[in-house]
Amino acid sequence: MIEDKTLASKKIAEAKAKQAKDVKPTMRIKVYSPFKTYFEDDGYSISGVNATGPFDILPHHHNFMTLLSACELSIHTTGQPSVQKIRISGGLMHVKADKVTVFLDI
Repeated sequence: MIEDKTLASKKIAEAKAKQAKDVKPTMRIKVYSPFKTYFEDDGYSISGVNATGPFDILPHHHNFMTLLSACELSIHTTGQPSVQKIRISGGLMHVKADKVTVFLDI
């Protein structure tokens, strides 16, 4: 009886560990201008271009701030469509504590 409970506990722990491993980390992403919100949801990554070239932001990224060049932001989302693209003429990106904020038309 005790062995059955121990075996069941191990199987439950293994299943939880596998489930936790399969879950991708996300971050909160908001892209907006003074009069319109273009995107506000969780995502796996965001890609853009600054003066030094293209870059990607992933969950757990260090604090970061940059001026964005004219480009197409690519946001890999948790929903449908899985990739959302937003063409911008420039902006400011701020990353802190798994929150990415992009200010456009500033």
